[in-house]
Amino acid sequence: MVRAIADMIITGVLRPGERLDEISLANRFEVSRTPVREALGQLCAIGLVGREPNKSAVVTTVTQQHLASMFEAMAELEGICARLSAERMTVDERRLLEAMHKASARLVHRGAEDEYEAHNTEFHTRLYRGAHSDHITDLAMQTRARLAPFRRAQFRIAGRLARSYDEHDGIVSAILRADGAAAGQAAYAHVSIVSDASTVFARGGND
Repeated sequence: MVRAIADMIITGVLRPGERLDEISLANRFEVSRTPVREALGQLCAIGLVGREPNKSAVVTTVTQQHLASMFEAMAELEGICARLSAERMTVDERRLLEAMHKASARLVHRGAEDEYEAHNTEFHTRLYRGAHSDHITDLAMQTRARLAPFRRAQFRIAGRLARSYDEHDGIVSAILRADGAAAGQAAYAHVSIVSDASTVFARGGND
């Protein structure tokens, strides 16, 4: 439910300032109001929905400037995680990362967007945990949660799956040879490209 409503917001089906009526949404998705209410609560937490006391939830305005600043922070965090992963990952962690990455080539070949998206989430989670720094991992996970709907939007762009795989390949190769600087640079560049691909779906506006 969170994903369905978020996608409607990102793609402009639901516009900034639009009132989000729980009953209407429940009828649209043929569910009870409970999952809708819970989804709106989660969307409030990531900033796509706003709610004032005793008022209905509304679609917020996510500006290009705000989105760019979040991606900037994400790129820095991913770069740190990849660098530390190259320095700290165990042999088994490196092998699992490599095997997972190589297996994802089948998803790219099939054009399996939803499956690749799930793989992408797990791939980056392994980078965060491979840093072996609980605080940095928490920061990366929190920032990713806020950007998740926008990061998901990138896979609607033609050819993005193959390019994402190639970018991951650069990160994995650097980690396998324990080159922290190269891994960090590759991860930073990867998220910067994701930012460019994703912000095309952001709604307009100024801070």
